[in-house]
Amino acid sequence: MLKDITLGQYFPGDTVVHRLDPRTKLLCVILYIAALFCAKWFVSYAAVALMLIVSIRLSRVKLKALTRGLRAVYIIVAVTAIMNLFFTGGEPVSQLPVLRHISVEGIYAAIFMMLRIVLLIMGTFLLTYTTSPISLTDALDHLLSPLKKLHFPVHELTLMMSLALRFIPTLIEETDKIMSAQKARGADFDSGNIIRRAKALIPILVPLFISAFRRADELATAMESRCYHGGEGRTALHVLRYKAADYAALALFVLLLAAEIVLRRLGL
Repeated sequence: MLKDITLGQYFPGDTVVHRLDPRTKLLCVILYIAALFCAKWFVSYAAVALMLIVSIRLSRVKLKALTRGLRAVYIIVAVTAIMNLFFTGGEPVSQLPVLRHISVEGIYAAIFMMLRIVLLIMGTFLLTYTTSPISLTDALDHLLSPLKKLHFPVHELTLMMSLALRFIPTLIEETDKIMSAQKARGADFDSGNIIRRAKALIPILVPLFISAFRRADELATAMESRCYHGGEGRTALHVLRYKAADYAALALFVLLLAAEIVLRRLGL
């Protein structure tokens, strides 16, 4: 289960998507999310899904890697769908006791909510798969640079986000090692009810927190020994520059958002 969590992992490559400016990819993801939330009917969701499929094909990221990351949120998707199914008002599909509380509108709401969550997660995962944490940090630093005039700690914020993404796979691997060690000593994490399984996780949390704090202390010591003093006066090794492919990608996603707005007004 832990190996299915792939958020924060980066798969190096030399594709069109990998070579895009990280600022472009961030802006495209923002436009993609906005278009996804503007989607209202099957035609709208099909347009967003088509754009995602084209992006996946261009990035050459295996679809299996994206769907594997969805396994960790299957429960959330299922609970959300059930809540929309039973708590959306409308005309009941039948007068039978079981189906009396399910409406046609609720069925559509459940389907669209599942599509929205799945497409949202796959789109954001594709960003982290094709962009290294360092590139994401540089992109966020550049995009949020106007806030520096308001004395907003842009560099510190982007650094924290980069470190969080960087250490997600490390903490997952550490958790897997701790669970394997506990199982070798006779621990049982799979049997019993939910409360018993939750109690069985307590022996994992303590060493995991100790390991996380130790890594944080080592990282802080390493940054201090290298005379790190924040983003003031820092220069970049690789200067970010927009290219023709970046403008083309931004134009495509702007058109996608515009199309979704038009389709929403048309009820499609």
